[in-house]
Amino acid sequence: MSYGSQPSLSERLADDIVEIIRTERLAPGDALASSRELARRFDVTTPTVREALRRLEATEVVEFRHGSGTYVGPGVDRRLLANPHQPRSDRASVLELVGARLVLEPAIAATAARIQSLDGVEQLGLAAGNALLPPEESLRRSAHFHVALAAASGNTLLREAVEALLYVRAREQVEIRHRYNDRERDHAEHVEIYEAVRAGDAAAAERLTREHLTAIRDAVTAADFPGEEGR
Repeated sequence: MSYGSQPSLSERLADDIVEIIRTERLAPGDALASSRELARRFDVTTPTVREALRRLEATEVVEFRHGSGTYVGPGVDRRLLANPHQPRSDRASVLELVGARLVLEPAIAATAARIQSLDGVEQLGLAAGNALLPPEESLRRSAHFHVALAAASGNTLLREAVEALLYVRAREQVEIRHRYNDRERDHAEHVEIYEAVRAGDAAAAERLTREHLTAIRDAVTAADFPGEEGR
């Protein structure tokens, strides 16, 4: 396929690279063809390919590894993207995130308990210990507990919705972890939710998830936020 020299060239090329990822069913961590190979394939210059790849790197669709090459990144399946220039988190934005999660996650937990996917429940159990990790590290883990809970519902769109919320509002989620900072309590509550899901107790799973998120909301409401003095 040949391209003309027009302003949208790198954007269209980026789309075609994403199509290669999907057509070849590449997953995060899989290697992409080299820039030179892609340039030959699309009949463009290597710098044009690199510009397209930099666009994709900005949204974590691809990632560069020095001395190794270009790989599919963790953002390849995201439907929503974070704004890197969003305003600093404040109490209102953090409470907004907790409120959205309160609407979604109790019902998701009940669904997970009803369907009892063996793999989903196993992954949820493995993710329960992430509450013991430092805030920033827990977000980097692929098996975030609340994403694993949504995945256990068996509904891919629900998993993507929760994952997108936590990614798009990553700053607020880190603030939540700093304010709800009793790691042992957080872990114990995750374990209770996991056990209710494993037992197939939809009512308990829903109640425990709501109580967990309500406790988080209360902790955020009571916490001090820098810059609020004098407002």
